[in-house]
Amino acid sequence: MKLRADQTGDRGLPMPLWLQGALESAQAAVISALAVVAPIVAVWATFGFRDSGFEFLARLAGQAWLVIHGVPLLLDPVGDGAAAQPESGVLWLIPLGLTLIPFLLAWRAGRRLARASYTDQLWQALLGSWLIYGAFGFATGFVCRTAEVGVSLWYASIVPLVPFALGMVIGARREAGSWSRLIGVDAVAWLSRTSQHSRWAGSYLGSVLKAGFVAVMASLAMATALLAVDLLIHWNLVIAVYEALDAGPVGGAALTIAQLGYLPNLAVFALAWTSGSGFALGVGSHAGPLATAVGPLPSIPVFAALPSGALEYGFVALVVPALAGVLAGWWFLREGENHFDEWLSIKVKARWFTATVSTLVLAAMTGAVAGLLAAALAWLARGSAGIGRLTDIGPDPTMTALFVALETGVGVVIGYAAGPWLERRQRLHEADLELAAEAD
Repeated sequence: MKLRADQTGDRGLPMPLWLQGALESAQAAVISALAVVAPIVAVWATFGFRDSGFEFLARLAGQAWLVIHGVPLLLDPVGDGAAAQPESGVLWLIPLGLTLIPFLLAWRAGRRLARASYTDQLWQALLGSWLIYGAFGFATGFVCRTAEVGVSLWYASIVPLVPFALGMVIGARREAGSWSRLIGVDAVAWLSRTSQHSRWAGSYLGSVLKAGFVAVMASLAMATALLAVDLLIHWNLVIAVYEALDAGPVGGAALTIAQLGYLPNLAVFALAWTSGSGFALGVGSHAGPLATAVGPLPSIPVFAALPSGALEYGFVALVVPALAGVLAGWWFLREGENHFDEWLSIKVKARWFTATVSTLVLAAMTGAVAGLLAAALAWLARGSAGIGRLTDIGPDPTMTALFVALETGVGVVIGYAAGPWLERRQRLHEADLELAAEAD
């Protein structure tokens, strides 16, 4: 059986699936490498580096390719092992915007391989693809190691597979239409063998997971909007840093591309900022809605937009995760099935008690899901620049999870409780529109 029944005649290239997977991964590796090399070559061609050798250029491009895949680099600027240890550090700060390049390429490859495979043969294409991509990472790490920049060959082989394999699996799932078809499981038959209580519990937990996702995405969207407003307000300071750097057109463009690559990281920083947990821009520093205390920062234009000192109305930002929780609670009321409330109502006749308990449980579980997702985002966005104070950059995952979970939970209680009133107002509004249309 094909992953998609309407494409039974599309077998792709007439070659073994593992070989087709290998070719797809090789193509993705080359394209992602070219995307990284292009701005570096532009800076090199305008003599933007002190070392103008081709070997330096090739190694720098390879190191940049590893960085966008999340591979940590050991920086040792003195290049003397133990003697240089106090000045050495790990560069691990993933530009999530640039990581989308291999992810999207893998997503495309996953769809193509799914169209060419039967359900029980897809693993052959995926295995061949991942082996080649891992080998590409190993070769890149081996060639790009220097006395000043160390690369673990294990990390270079395995870590790039994380965004690549994730993209391929999601792309294949997109082509298959469901996770059950992707792995060859008949979900309908499996569900029919479970009890009614199990199906209710699964439906309830699934809706809670989706509500937590809605809360985090809403918080992230609103935090990103605040980030855009902050950049707009402080645009003159950002431009002043560009002018002070005097990097030229090519250097300025490369710097802008690098900052755009870290734009998703900054959005997660903004999420942590609005939650109240804040984030760090160096050891011992903290930036939050109530106050900001950071030391000297590198001359990176986007840092000029960072609010400084005590903010008189900064506490208002704390409403963002709570408002996202309100949206999640309302969404659950509209789309979810509160089977826990139904089960509790059967066991206990006091409606005031069952409604209160089921709402609080829903808020706690949705907040916990939102907190875990926010912690995962914070972990991905944070990192280390490798040298000096900048070994601690980004939000703390634990604190971000706690703040987001608490504020989202409060919002869910409000949204779920106010949901019936909002639904009634919406239905009355729709009825008024229908009457007006009939009158016309």
